[in-house]
Amino acid sequence: MREGLSNTVRNRLLASLPIEEYERLAFYLEPVPLEIKQELYQPNEPIEFVYFPLEGVCSLLSLTAAGDLIEVGTVGYEGMVGLPVFLGAKQIPGVAMVQVLGNALRMRAEAMRTHVTPDTVLYNVLHRYTQALFNLISQSVVCNGMHSIEQRCCRWLLLTQDRVGDNQFALTHEFLSQMLGVRRAGVSEVAAKLQNAGFISYRYGKITILDREGLEATSCECYSLIKAEFERLIGGNTMM
Repeated sequence: MREGLSNTVRNRLLASLPIEEYERLAFYLEPVPLEIKQELYQPNEPIEFVYFPLEGVCSLLSLTAAGDLIEVGTVGYEGMVGLPVFLGAKQIPGVAMVQVLGNALRMRAEAMRTHVTPDTVLYNVLHRYTQALFNLISQSVVCNGMHSIEQRCCRWLLLTQDRVGDNQFALTHEFLSQMLGVRRAGVSEVAAKLQNAGFISYRYGKITILDREGLEATSCECYSLIKAEFERLIGGNTMM
């Protein structure tokens, strides 16, 4: 990672670029806030922008036939929202929604298609990031089918903390139950158990991670596998 950009650009993908390339792309990058529950793209609608989060976390959601939204992946400052644009698609039957508020740099989809070409570093970085995100989604499918709500909740909290970069973030039981695809009562029971164990504190819609090692020990192996793949493909500091 280039020292100059790593000190000034929060997003890890952009920070990995040569300064000259980043400066060329910066003309097309617009700073925008990310508000909780803001939808960055909607099902089967044209994707107008891609987003490089600087702070905050976005959920990638799939829509069921009953109209329910289930999380399949998350994106924080290590990544980009809008990969379908990079992969040549104009829309997707899913939703990208902000789950933890923050800020991002956004680029128009047309600018992405025009200026992120095979001769750029970002093009190659995004290929590796696409593989890392694919691995995350695949492992999440395994996790949802094989592991307990408690293990899945710990995995989710750890991944979210990695992306937030802080031990405290806003989160309701209702939103967490939607992200995990389970009943709210089940999430409330698990959250109470983790709080009684001293792993987390939950108050006024905010979760504070108190004992990260405890969460890691309670989580399934999926968290460490996902983290290792991001480190291998994107860089050792991506998930820190």
